[in-house]
Amino acid sequence: MTRPADPARTVAVVTLGCSRNEVDSEELAGRLASGGYRLVEDADGADAVLVNTCGFIESAKKDSVDAILAATDSGARVVAVGCMAERYGSELAGALPEATVLGFDDYTAIGDRLDDVLTGRPLVPHDPRDRRTLLPISPAERTAAVATDDAPVIPGHGWVQRRRLASGPSAALKLASGCDRRCAFCAIPAFRGSFVSRPPAEVLGEAQWLASQGVTELVLVSENSTSYGKDLGDLRLLERLLPQLAAVEGVARVRVAYLQPAELRPGLLEVVAGTEGVAPYFDLSFQHSSPALLRRMRRFGGTEDFLALIGRARALAPAAGFRTNVILGFPGETEEDVAELERFLVEGRLDAVGVFGYSDEEGTEAMGLPGKLDRAEIDARVRRVTDLVEELTAQRAEDRLGERIEVLLTEDLSADEGAGTWAGHAAHQDPDADGTTTVTGVPARAVAGGLVGAQVVATEGVDLVAAALVTSALVPAVGA
Repeated sequence: MTRPADPARTVAVVTLGCSRNEVDSEELAGRLASGGYRLVEDADGADAVLVNTCGFIESAKKDSVDAILAATDSGARVVAVGCMAERYGSELAGALPEATVLGFDDYTAIGDRLDDVLTGRPLVPHDPRDRRTLLPISPAERTAAVATDDAPVIPGHGWVQRRRLASGPSAALKLASGCDRRCAFCAIPAFRGSFVSRPPAEVLGEAQWLASQGVTELVLVSENSTSYGKDLGDLRLLERLLPQLAAVEGVARVRVAYLQPAELRPGLLEVVAGTEGVAPYFDLSFQHSSPALLRRMRRFGGTEDFLALIGRARALAPAAGFRTNVILGFPGETEEDVAELERFLVEGRLDAVGVFGYSDEEGTEAMGLPGKLDRAEIDARVRRVTDLVEELTAQRAEDRLGERIEVLLTEDLSADEGAGTWAGHAAHQDPDADGTTTVTGVPARAVAGGLVGAQVVATEGVDLVAAALVTSALVPAVGA
């Protein structure tokens, strides 16, 4: 039951980390609003600040701690939730007595927990658990367990209406939570749990709700989107779901994030590359390309496999976008491994690459591996590959000169840049991570969230400059 908003009870939500966390924050915001809380943007003057933390890598954890400490300066009561809070629980609470630490199992009653904090009722922080042990191993048994009343809370499942915290035309939509892979460097499965797909009807229902809120681009997220449906007994479920999502009234574009190369089936590749309304965009988690090092990481493939995969996608959609993340300095990485990665990056012609330095993560296999590199060497390799990536991605952007693209408009720049100038992103550009496109000559009737056809006329690093094709058949679709 929704309680009427109490103007005296205010809460600000601060989100760290990935787009999956952003979805969780909006679900928490929806629950808080239903519980009578008034959501505010500014922590100063709020009764409470909810900090949704990230616990992925060392730098992200530091950012989360900094955000918690900054929130305490506002004078509000501070509550830490999210991955770092779930992962460390009572340990984090002991280190940061300024904040109340809550876990995922508190999410469904987040309004009540905030009431407890504001009224001074004591809460005992949870002891961390390996959440992979909370559900059966068998996919069928796991699906049945999720439907029971005593199942652990899985953020983003059992959807209740979100409260949007952002106003742009793009929004993340969670396909699943958790991961069944055992990459040697990754602790996510331990605190996010086993892979659990959301039912297609639930995903479609949330997509329709997002469209009703003005969202025209859906970004499908999970820890591993290529696994969607496997625990529901249907590995081809995403191939069927994508056209349905693209057909939702008001949705102009659907893109899929977090694809696992080893699981990218030909059928899914074809659907992503060739379905109208689905961006031909491949966010592929390569992490490295040296076959020997990938085996140490408990991963599959290598340079030749990855180049072949990219080649198959480009044969279907020549203008497709590709992004990935890579890790430098994993234990045992040699100069030959780095050279192999550089060869892959040169030949792969990717649009965007995130470069990260390895850091030990508690509870992972990699923490106990021999062959650790000095931090100075890791940092040097990160700088070296980052410099190469900046050069290569700028060249890849230049390859698109003269290309016809569809730009989803996000911001009218007319006041500063001249009439008809908009910022946006093309199909190969993720709205948060892959550069932007500036379009000139956009019709006056355009609105944020509309699509316009354009031709690339210049580049600025990975960013594009394009001229609207005013005779394009897409122009009548611009605006509402």
